[in-house]
Amino acid sequence: MPTVEELYRNYGILADATEQVGQIRRQAIKELPQFATGENLPRVADILTQLLQTDDSAEFNLVNNALLSIFKMDAKGTLGGLFSQILQGEDIVRERAIKFLSTKLKTLPDEVLTKEVEELILTESKKVLEDVTGEEFVLFMKILSGLKSLQTVSGRQQLVELVAEQADLEQTFNPSDPDCVDRLLQCTRQAVPLFSKNVHSTRFVTYFCEQVLPNLSTLTTPVEGLDIQLEVLKLLAEMSSFCGDMEKLETNLRKLFDKLLEYMPLPPEEAENGENAGNEEPKLQFSYVECLLYSFHQLGRKLPDFLTAKLNAEKLKDFKIRLQYFARGLQVYIRQLRLALQGKTGEALKTEENKIKVVALKITNNINVLIKDLFHIPPSYKSTVTLSWKPVQKVEIGQKRASEDTTSGSPPKKSSAGPKRDARQIYNPPSGKYSSNLGNFNYERSLQGK
Repeated sequence: MPTVEELYRNYGILADATEQVGQIRRQAIKELPQFATGENLPRVADILTQLLQTDDSAEFNLVNNALLSIFKMDAKGTLGGLFSQILQGEDIVRERAIKFLSTKLKTLPDEVLTKEVEELILTESKKVLEDVTGEEFVLFMKILSGLKSLQTVSGRQQLVELVAEQADLEQTFNPSDPDCVDRLLQCTRQAVPLFSKNVHSTRFVTYFCEQVLPNLSTLTTPVEGLDIQLEVLKLLAEMSSFCGDMEKLETNLRKLFDKLLEYMPLPPEEAENGENAGNEEPKLQFSYVECLLYSFHQLGRKLPDFLTAKLNAEKLKDFKIRLQYFARGLQVYIRQLRLALQGKTGEALKTEENKIKVVALKITNNINVLIKDLFHIPPSYKSTVTLSWKPVQKVEIGQKRASEDTTSGSPPKKSSAGPKRDARQIYNPPSGKYSSNLGNFNYERSLQGK
């Protein structure tokens, strides 16, 4: 008896047969929702979820449509099939089922995503979050933060607690473990958008002050080219605005103050003739100081007499000398930056060099405002600044952030490794004597001389 290969030795016939098989599969997928009745529905959802692993674009599109179709019949039953495969299925099925939820749930009407359905999504998601990768965690936070029932203050608080659990804030921080550092950063990035005047960041800020700041210089990261220290300080600055009552406020404020001093140098000693006595001019790391000074300014509001009552006179005098030295250099850089950008508009401001100068001007202006506050007698904490990497414009009501395309009929491609973040320009002022000569400026993407 001839084999199949012998029977279909002719390539054209074999191709036709393959196409016919594909057509039969696609027709079967189209008809599967007809069998999704009663007790059969979760099983049909389970089968369709497994079929998400297909690499055929037409089939993948049909599977998505079929799942959406039965979702509208019985959302809870469909979720049962999806989460069954997320918890127990093959890796490729798990990955695509999670991405299906992250892109398609938001397209469903309110009558499908009822409060009970959203509660089921939260319950099942908590089970999955017990063992997830970093990428999966980010997708689940996207899913959960989009649920209507979690838009309330109590809902946001619930999400913050979920993130805190993932961040393992009860454990001692290990700065030499790249995975530990990366997990903390990934989790904190997810928590930051949830914080508000009613949903406090206290637990995270406390952990950063107590566990992370003292180990800042020894942090390690698996992400090549990332300034991990600046990344941590940026997150702390963003969170500090929403910190509530802190148990060990004075202790943590002192740790923050001590770290700030490390980046605010004393002026170099001068010889009798007024020249530099031979010491190298300190580097002023403005990006770091903006973050630390902002965080200190925010937490200092909660203990306004810290500088005057909690520090001894010698320590306060030392701090004011550092502030004065930094402020003096700051004024020179601000003038030079304004001169460099004067008259430039439109396309001229879009060059790489000018973009960095614009960010540098934001950073230096912010520091200038905060230093002026601290020079008041007694120190003031009333000024408000917008962190240099944050947008100044307020988002219009109803304006939505651009989201990924959810209508494509192609299977999702694997994303590249490593977290994706908005690139941030970093300003490094020149070393050496203050000069009005703009040619002495050296704009770089990373801070040196740490």
